[in-house]
Amino acid sequence: MGKDMDKDTIVIVSGLPRSGTSMMMKMLAAGGLEVLTDGIRTADDDNPKGYYEFERVKKLPEDTDWLPQAQGKVVKIISALLKHLPPGYSYRVIFMQRPMAEVLASQRQMLIRRGEPTDRVDDEQMAALFHKHLKQVASWLAEQPNFDVLYVHHHDVIQDPRSQAERVSHFLGDRLDVERMIAVVDPALYRQRQGKVK
Repeated sequence: MGKDMDKDTIVIVSGLPRSGTSMMMKMLAAGGLEVLTDGIRTADDDNPKGYYEFERVKKLPEDTDWLPQAQGKVVKIISALLKHLPPGYSYRVIFMQRPMAEVLASQRQMLIRRGEPTDRVDDEQMAALFHKHLKQVASWLAEQPNFDVLYVHHHDVIQDPRSQAERVSHFLGDRLDVERMIAVVDPALYRQRQGKVK
């Protein structure tokens, strides 16, 4: 599985929703890492390349029986659920980062496409909540002895996919096909550019 990564390690792609997690999942799959997904949530206008999700993840912490299936594979878990992962496993987390304005704009567009209300919480409030959440998650991750974390910025992947693919491959034991990872990065899907909310 790589010179410095145990074969039982669970690789996780995490971050806020709409932060580039599906893009990273696609890169890892292309690079040769087996993906834990059930195909229930299919590609749509918001994620034309697919979501790469595993529905049972949403039932953490009540349902952890699937975790042995994830060993040696990669699974997508949003940042809010990371703290519910049990301590008996070794995890490597690729944590996606993206400017808050772009995350909020992307989420808003998804709600519009689904015909759902977009005015429940204004952007300033949501940005404050998300910033607080991300700070808490980063602090928690830094204290966990069984978690190794690599922070990857969405912009950097779009602008310099080679260097970011090499960083990710090195983090996972230098065992991924970097050229294939680069080939699936599609700048055309970078649709929500940075706005006013920092």
